[in-house]
Amino acid sequence: MEAVVVTEKSGADILVEALADLGVEVIFGYPGGAVLPIYDALFKQAQASGGRRAIRHILVRHEQAATHAAEGYARATGKPGVVLVTSGPGATNAVTGITDALLDSIPMVVITGQVPSTLIGTDAFQEADTVGITRHCTKHNYLVKDPAKLGATIHEAFHIATSGRPGPVVVDVPKDVQVATARYSRPGPIQHKTYRPQVKPDLAAIEAAVDMLAAAERPVLYTGGGIINSGPGASQLLRELVRLSGAPVTSTLMGLGALPASSPNWLGMLGMHGTYEANWAMNQADLIIAIGSRFDDRVTGKLEMFAPTSRKVHIDIDRSSINKTVRIDLPIVADAGHALEAMVKVWKARAHPKPDLADWWGRIAEWRAKDCLQFPEGDGTTIMPQRAVRALYEATKHRAPIVSTEVGQHQMWAAQHFGFEAPNKWLTSGGLGTMGYGLPAAIGAQLGHPGALVIDIAGEASIQMNIQELATATQYKLPVKVFILNNEYMGMVRQWQELTYESRYAHSYSDSLPDFVALAEAYGWKGIRIETLDALDDGIAAMLDHDGPVMVDCRVAKLANCFPMIPSGASHTEMILQANEVSGTLDDEAKALV
Repeated sequence: MEAVVVTEKSGADILVEALADLGVEVIFGYPGGAVLPIYDALFKQAQASGGRRAIRHILVRHEQAATHAAEGYARATGKPGVVLVTSGPGATNAVTGITDALLDSIPMVVITGQVPSTLIGTDAFQEADTVGITRHCTKHNYLVKDPAKLGATIHEAFHIATSGRPGPVVVDVPKDVQVATARYSRPGPIQHKTYRPQVKPDLAAIEAAVDMLAAAERPVLYTGGGIINSGPGASQLLRELVRLSGAPVTSTLMGLGALPASSPNWLGMLGMHGTYEANWAMNQADLIIAIGSRFDDRVTGKLEMFAPTSRKVHIDIDRSSINKTVRIDLPIVADAGHALEAMVKVWKARAHPKPDLADWWGRIAEWRAKDCLQFPEGDGTTIMPQRAVRALYEATKHRAPIVSTEVGQHQMWAAQHFGFEAPNKWLTSGGLGTMGYGLPAAIGAQLGHPGALVIDIAGEASIQMNIQELATATQYKLPVKVFILNNEYMGMVRQWQELTYESRYAHSYSDSLPDFVALAEAYGWKGIRIETLDALDDGIAAMLDHDGPVMVDCRVAKLANCFPMIPSGASHTEMILQANEVSGTLDDEAKALV
């Protein structure tokens, strides 16, 4: 009998084979000297497979954009995003996106090149302490010193990135490890020594939560991105629990789409720019069940005034999030989907009748009657930004678009006025608030869903942070649409300067803006400018009719502010609902709050 010969492979080949074994289809990256062996391995893999089942590499124009594109891909598909960048500035440019993914719980594996092992610590050319720099903005990171351990490390990195509370993992690979040879064998199921997240809930705790919900007179389900991360099944289970309990539902910015915006039980987003009814319901509730949300400061407002009369149940897969900022009466450590499944089963097993919440819904109806998302219509020719978002929604809702945003006023207007009926359709930077997120995230989402309509709702300041990625969309023939709400200001900065700094607009005016139409055309995109209200619908239609990438420069009211708004340090009951005029002028009552 002939002996089985196990061929040794280079570390780079082992890494690429491990990625293929893990089902990786797309990598977002930018080459450099310290990762050229890996790029060569990718090239050889593509040649050997004849293009079939080859890992597709997407060349971005900046490493930050690689991480945001991987985030968009992960958020839209539910698969982990993968990034490949070189050492030194390549790795440090990726840190913003790595931190963004950590705060928003996005599964991502970032492979960074490193100088040869013998040069580490010598201030070698393009050397940076990647492990040290990323220690506090990753779930875990590795410096791989042995090519024989590289394959197993990659498998473990994906396990950590995708299990428990998802997040980014960095694998730093010195160049000599990439060229050294070793044997690679596919590891079995990963059993990490210390990382074993609790996925299923304690049944007794679930039974207690269900009984509390059945008995509550003023319940609210407070939902977050953890439901989205748990997969589409979790959203379906949330809908079933709402049907059984009749409870109202509010959501964080990251949780939009878990419950359809058209649901009668939907109160809208809560928090700083949330709806009047959502914030008042949270304040007056006797029971709050938080599912996959973490009581962020933008949600709670003034902590000592947050939901003062309620009992609180917190369901979260991250044990450290429970009791971090708000005292919890019943903690449940579990994946949101598993917890919702258990709650539905227990509710049905105990045959709880649907509670009579007529009085509670009556109070909610009074808060809804405030119509807090109303906005001044202007002079009939000026485009109000809220009107532009609503027009975009009406023109595209039948196509269930994937919407990304940059960060600023336009982001909040999109969250308020664009209705999301399903999960994984809303891509935004929540925890870190990263300008420049939206365009590369849209590119990542488009690669994950080639046939989908993908729109980046942007601001004229934020879009310029990663505007070079127009070239990426052109190169890969991605029909991404960018819809700029152009008010010629860093809008959210200007709003805070108006409300808090007596309208001293220090450096918030974008007084050297490019011609966005000409810029789009320079990159091979179609450019459209919309300047008046009567041209709005036709301009949107022209954008949608074009089968390639389009950038729309929609000129909106320059001084419109984003309301409702809870001023910093105020409570849920201290909301500014609306300005009096297009200019954003506040009445005396509102001025007293800021």
